[in-house]
Amino acid sequence: MIVVFANKQPTAWETLVASLIRSGAVVVGSWPIVTEMATGLRNIGRASLASSIWLVCRKRDENAKPGWDNRVLDEMRENIEKHLPRFWDAGIRGPDFIWAATGPALEAYSRYPAVKKADHPDSLMSVSEFLSHVRRMVVDYVVGRILSSNGETAEALDDLTIYYLLHRQSFGMEEAPSGAIILYAQSCNLRDRDLVDRFDILAHGKGKTEEIEDEEDAGEETGTSSSMAKLKRWDSRKHKDLGLDTPDRKAPLIDRIHRIMQLWRTGDVQKVDSYLEETGLRRSGVFPKLLQSLIELARKDEQADEVALLESIMNYITARGMHPQMRLMTNEDDPRGGSDES
Repeated sequence: MIVVFANKQPTAWETLVASLIRSGAVVVGSWPIVTEMATGLRNIGRASLASSIWLVCRKRDENAKPGWDNRVLDEMRENIEKHLPRFWDAGIRGPDFIWAATGPALEAYSRYPAVKKADHPDSLMSVSEFLSHVRRMVVDYVVGRILSSNGETAEALDDLTIYYLLHRQSFGMEEAPSGAIILYAQSCNLRDRDLVDRFDILAHGKGKTEEIEDEEDAGEETGTSSSMAKLKRWDSRKHKDLGLDTPDRKAPLIDRIHRIMQLWRTGDVQKVDSYLEETGLRRSGVFPKLLQSLIELARKDEQADEVALLESIMNYITARGMHPQMRLMTNEDDPRGGSDES
């Protein structure tokens, strides 16, 4: 049996996978195939997926016994690690990239009629839990590619910063569809509603443009009142606690960088120095990589003022005795050698 499937909603994939498991199907191969033309009439002005996932399935052995989650997850990681570089090199990006990894992942999960939890033998690992592991692994891979050409991991980053990098890499500062926002939020252990209300990192898009493509899309509920939303610029985030730790959470790295940018713009260098020292960013190994990644993303989005500001901050911090890795990146990674704009 061959299943051809594409959908922007994570719950639709959970429904498909659960149906395959119940029907006794095992995924033995999968390919993301570009099936949509960007110039097609139904895609003009819409954020449609470019690829469909083709799943090749066979019948599961009737005598197959339940599997164990630790073994299944190990097999899943091994399968995905073989395919992700190939998908990336083929130019697959955004939500398509996450869904492309679902096929290889299912080869491990669908081999068993059920998957038990090693720590709780009486409990089963649900489809939703399994796909959460898959999405997180893919997200870490993508963010690693954003942070470094060597594909370093994103383990040192917090969830909100990972979301910001994912969203900006895929959509820049333009509006993004709710389906992609929900997918990225769930992959980062966040709620899409919190991105607007609690974290103040997203703004609703203009108007109420609907993303209804087919009749079955009508009536879908999302955490946003509009079907489109976009990232807030660094200078539009006005929350008084931006970049400050609170009793219930540590400030995300992206918030800290945006606070530094706002302090730098006011010309209060003393406050910048104090903030860097208080937060320990001078000694952070991931901070310089994140700063460089934001410069490249801003350059890609043609945000010249943001590029200039971030480069000025990087040059200043480097001159003030930043982490050795920052000096290395300024000298080697910046093709222009790091101009002194401070």
